[in-house]
Amino acid sequence: MYLLGYDIGSSFIKASLLDAQTGKLLAAASAPDTEMNMISHQPGWAEQDPGVWWQNAKKATASLKNQGFDLKLIKAIGISYQMHGLVVVDKNKQVLRPSIIWCDSRAVAIGDKAFQELGEEKSLSHFFNSPGNFTASKLKWVKDNEPQLYSQIDKIMLPGDYIAMCLTGEVCSTASGLSEGILWDYQSESPAELLLNYYGISRDLLPKIAPTFAVQGEVTAAIANELGLTAGTPVAYRAGDQPNNAFSLNVLEPGELAATAGTSGVVYGITDQKNYDLKSRVNTFLHVNHQANQPRYGTLLCVNGTGILNRWLKNMVMAEATNGSAYVEMNKLASHAPIGSQGLVTIPYGNGAERSLENKLLGSSVHGLDFNMHTKAHLLRSAQEGIVFALNLGVDVMRGLGVEPKTVRAGDANMFLSPLFSEAFAAITGAVIELYNTDGAQGAARGAGVGAGIYKSTSEAFHGLHTVRTIEPEPQIQTAYKEAYQHWLSCLKKELA
Repeated sequence: MYLLGYDIGSSFIKASLLDAQTGKLLAAASAPDTEMNMISHQPGWAEQDPGVWWQNAKKATASLKNQGFDLKLIKAIGISYQMHGLVVVDKNKQVLRPSIIWCDSRAVAIGDKAFQELGEEKSLSHFFNSPGNFTASKLKWVKDNEPQLYSQIDKIMLPGDYIAMCLTGEVCSTASGLSEGILWDYQSESPAELLLNYYGISRDLLPKIAPTFAVQGEVTAAIANELGLTAGTPVAYRAGDQPNNAFSLNVLEPGELAATAGTSGVVYGITDQKNYDLKSRVNTFLHVNHQANQPRYGTLLCVNGTGILNRWLKNMVMAEATNGSAYVEMNKLASHAPIGSQGLVTIPYGNGAERSLENKLLGSSVHGLDFNMHTKAHLLRSAQEGIVFALNLGVDVMRGLGVEPKTVRAGDANMFLSPLFSEAFAAITGAVIELYNTDGAQGAARGAGVGAGIYKSTSEAFHGLHTVRTIEPEPQIQTAYKEAYQHWLSCLKKELA
C-alpha cells in the first residue's frame, strides 16, 4: 500500500512514493531535468504557466512507474505547493492567463493602499497581515488591468488547487490556503468579505472550502488511465509549501519551528496566540492542523532571495563542466574564505519585494569588493552569509512576537546541504539545527495518509522519520559571526537610506 505526494515548486515538480505501513520512502522523481523558467515581462514580475506544472507532475509520476512500482497500489495522494500564486479559470476550467506567482511584486501598491484605506488596525485584527502582495491583491491587479479577462473568470485557485483539479476535476481549496492569500477573516473564521468587498471582488470567485486533511476529490477515470493510477484514488491533503514543510518535520505544536532554504528561505513557527507584526514583516496564516476550538497559527518569515541567489552565482561563476556537482564545489570553495569574507558583504534581496523589508524592492548588491584581496571563495561565502543574515533579521522580528528559535527542524536539502550555511545559521540564531531526511513531497504523502484515514493520528504518520544530523551553535565562532552580522546590517541600512 503506497502513498503519493507531490510538491509543486517554482523550480521543479517533485513526486515521492511512501510505503504506508513503514513510512519509508520507496521512490522519488522530479521534473523537468533543468529548473523551470519564470516569465518576467517587467522588473518585479514573475509568472509561470500552470499547464507546465501539470505536464511535469505527469512526467514525475511516469518516472515513478518506470522505476518498477505499480501505481495502482497508491491509496491516497497529497499535494504541497508554492504559496500565494494566483490561477484563474473559466467555466470550462480552462486557464485564462499565466499564474502570477509568489515572488511577483506588481500588487504591492494595491495591497498597501488597501492597508491604509481599510485601516491598519482593522486589517491586522481581521487578516493578521497587510493585504500586501498576496493573492487577493494580485486578483485585484487583474481586475484593474485586464478587465476583459477578469470578466471571464469563474474560479480562482492556488497552485496546489489547480493540480488537484487536474487530477479530480473538482475545484476547491482549504481555509489554510485562503489564509495565505489574505482571503480569510480570523475574527469570523470565514472568507474575508471585508477585503473582497473593498476590492469589488465577488465571493463567488472563491472555490469551495475543504478540510486540509480529508478526501477532497477522487482521481478521474481518464487521468487514472493516463497515469497508471486507480480511478477513485482520493486526493486527501493539500497545503502551501511552508505549512507543509512544517508538517513534514512534525512541527505542529506551539513553540516548534521549521526552516527551509530552497528558492526562497523561510523560518516558520507555530503559536496558539493571535499575534501579528504591526509592520507585516512576518506573516501569520492558519496552520494545517488549525481548528477554531484548538487554534494553530504559523508565523512565517520569508526571504525571497535565497537559493535563487546561489543558483545565479552557479550560472555566473561556475564552469559548465562542473554543473552536475556545482553546488558541492561551491560549498567547498566558500569554506576556504574566513567568517565575514574579509569585509565582503552581499545583500541578497534580488528576487522581488521583500516582506521583511516592508515590501521594499531593494535588489541585490555587493559591498566592499577589493580586487586585490577577494576571490571567488569570498564571493560565494559572502552570498551564503548574506542569506543567513537576512533570515536572522526576520527571526529578530519573530522574537518580538514571542517566537524563540531554540530548536529549528529542517530537511537535509537545498542550502542546508552546505555545512557552512548550517553552521552559520546555528551560530547567528543560537538555535540547535535538526536536519531530517524528508522533503515537501514526502510530507504531502504523509498528510494524504492522515486525510484518507490510513493513519489514525498525525503522530502515526511520522513512523520512519529520523534525524540525519544535528548542528549545535559553536561558542568559539559566534562572536565572529555576530561581528560580521553587524557589518552586514550597516551595509543594509545604507541601501535602505
